[in-house]
Amino acid sequence: MKMLLGTEWVDRDQTIDVRDPLDNSLIDTVPSASNADVQTALAAAYAARQTARKMTTYERSQVLLRTAAIVADNIEDFARTIAREGSKTINEARGEAKRTVNTLTISGEEAKRLLGETIPFDSFPGGENRRGYFERVPIGVVMAITPFNDPLNLVAHKLGPAIAGGNAVILKPATVTPLSGLKLCNAFMEAGLPPGVLQCLTGHGAILGDALVSDKRVRMVSFTGGLEAGLHISNRSGLKKIGMELGSNSPVIVWKDADIEWAAETCVSGAFWAAGQNCIGVQRIYIHRDVYEQFRDDFVTRTKAYRIGNKLDEATNMGPMITETEAIRVEKWVAEAKELGATILAGGGRSGALMEPTVLENVPENATIHHDEVFGPAVNLYVVDTLDEALAKANSVDFGLHSAGFSNDVTVCHRMAAELDSGSVIINDSTDYRLDSMPFGGVKSSGLGKEGIRFSLQEMTEPKVISWYLPGV
Repeated sequence: MKMLLGTEWVDRDQTIDVRDPLDNSLIDTVPSASNADVQTALAAAYAARQTARKMTTYERSQVLLRTAAIVADNIEDFARTIAREGSKTINEARGEAKRTVNTLTISGEEAKRLLGETIPFDSFPGGENRRGYFERVPIGVVMAITPFNDPLNLVAHKLGPAIAGGNAVILKPATVTPLSGLKLCNAFMEAGLPPGVLQCLTGHGAILGDALVSDKRVRMVSFTGGLEAGLHISNRSGLKKIGMELGSNSPVIVWKDADIEWAAETCVSGAFWAAGQNCIGVQRIYIHRDVYEQFRDDFVTRTKAYRIGNKLDEATNMGPMITETEAIRVEKWVAEAKELGATILAGGGRSGALMEPTVLENVPENATIHHDEVFGPAVNLYVVDTLDEALAKANSVDFGLHSAGFSNDVTVCHRMAAELDSGSVIINDSTDYRLDSMPFGGVKSSGLGKEGIRFSLQEMTEPKVISWYLPGV
């Protein structure tokens, strides 16, 4: 596939292979953008910011709604692309494609709800003859950097509100999964987005990243990815807005009065969806001692029933990790935990990029898999005796994106909602729940700012005050 640069789809002599992580088969190639391409994209986006700004609310909304319709009409094509280039099974990929339609539809709707307010200038002496208001205006050029694990919907979560707010936007999709993002950019062009307002650079972040995020013409960097890369971007970006979602190490509390069967079912799905490569995936489960064995046995039984392998097989529950290198990393973390005293209850094996869904207990707190984000199909089980202990341990790591708790006691639920230190607390479901319109973002090392269309739209615009002095009024 070609990349969208300036106002054209272009190719380059230097290319990057896009391969299926299951068998390493070649799917397609994309251009390997150069620093010269970066400068072309920045200049084109800076010029197109005026075009984007002048689009009426109706025009922005209609482009977004038409793009949503194009994706909806081609769900299977988008889903197969997601599944082939990434880790998701075909059923998981269809779910992502359908969510993308919702994300773009919400973006089109929210474009019409970008409101200002009147300001009571006469609320302080000297303002008696003043009237005025503020409106929200585009910030200009948005740099969107997206990860491999949701290669379509997370692109939509950045492009949708950026365009709804009247901005020009440059997309840098993950190097290993660029095809879904390119297809979405093509849908935007087909839907009538003016040339230059959207560009998509494919290439290696190590080569392109610094020049893109540090340029003064970029007024916001919206990044989803790892903590190390996020820290690097924040150090290089300079004086501009930054929105970052940097992952998590999501805890779940299963209290003694919970529906154990439901908790086990939803937490298995939450732990192993997309081969565990999920920023809100379940990683640490704290279970009351009275129900620990019941939950553990149910959870392990469900895990061992998971079918892994061919992503395009309708019966497959879990596909490979994004690369064999990543699978080897998780395998090493599991082995380290075992050496430190953990017990492997299920899984632990690997074949190429296929890492078995893995369940551990007795994981010591100095194990990497306890305190860092595993971003793979491995989950830890822990025994707790009191709610205070469960809350303290859940909050003990330096991440806080999503957390969850299971109980039928409303007082316990309220305590978990109030005291779990994270951007969202999910009660009686796993951490792996997100509505695309809700505010989404974390605390501590999980990031800065909020996504979710309405909330991204606030980040990607800024208030502009208009004050009128009207003598005699």
